[in-house]
Amino acid sequence: MRVVVTQPIHREASEKLRSAGLDVVESAQARPVGGQELADLCAGAAAVITHLTDRVDATVFTANPQLRVVANVATGYDNIDVAAASGAGVAVTNTPDVLTDATADLTLALMLAVARRIPEGDAMLRRGEYTGWQLMQHPMGLDVSGRTIGIVGMGRIGRAVARRAHLGFGMPVRYVGRSPGHPADDAEIGARRVGLPELLAQSDFVSLHCPLTPETRHLISAAALRAMKPTAVLVNTARGPLVDERALARALRAGEIAGAGLDVFEREPEVESELLDLRERVVLMPHVGSATESTRRRMSEVAVANVLSVLAGDPPINPVS
Repeated sequence: MRVVVTQPIHREASEKLRSAGLDVVESAQARPVGGQELADLCAGAAAVITHLTDRVDATVFTANPQLRVVANVATGYDNIDVAAASGAGVAVTNTPDVLTDATADLTLALMLAVARRIPEGDAMLRRGEYTGWQLMQHPMGLDVSGRTIGIVGMGRIGRAVARRAHLGFGMPVRYVGRSPGHPADDAEIGARRVGLPELLAQSDFVSLHCPLTPETRHLISAAALRAMKPTAVLVNTARGPLVDERALARALRAGEIAGAGLDVFEREPEVESELLDLRERVVLMPHVGSATESTRRRMSEVAVANVLSVLAGDPPINPVS
């Protein structure tokens, strides 16, 4: 059976496919594919391993009725038409859990970098502008410890962020979730489930961890930004389109909120030019939430394990559909 790998994965993972006697067609280029190009690439394939930048639509399933599984190397799967896959009898899998800690760590790093203005201080020092300690010296930051964090999406990553924030920094936690957490778990991390308007109004830091759906696209709109505290910081390590980037840039410029830390963007790899123009209390990272060597390697391994399970006639390990 043939397995198509749309973009490079770790060699140890792809070798497991070959060791299982599978015919592996692996692209050497880290370039997204989709539509008819991906449909053609999957000709004769029983499985395809995709990346979150690939677009897997109904064309792929219509053209390849022999396809049995799409294994996405990501936690999110908004790049795949899951309904079309289910209709074609194709399993869709993802790589949850393995990137939880790495993404939660980066979320806290962005919070601290924005609040304590670390990039600005580093740049100032390198420009030779530091003249010594002063009581009211630039850049002056925001407190983190004891401040309230609002988490939108209390899944694995959201809860990992809440745990770090509460147990590490003594932060009260407010969260928006599809269902309430276990009372004992919520009590341990100082968490209380609220509605989005209350979360926006009460939080000093708003951190996004929900999936991208038609309902959550531009969840953080101009109106939502106006509902936040003027001293609040927005952090997004989930999906770029959750935030209206142009509205965010204008809210920051107008002082409607104090800062933002973003690892994902609305039109990746493009970034809203008005955001790029901002140099104070804005930290932008190139979608590196899971980018540690061990985490990315494990993501490749999990995707391969899902393929091997389905092609062996067993249920997928991490089913989405």
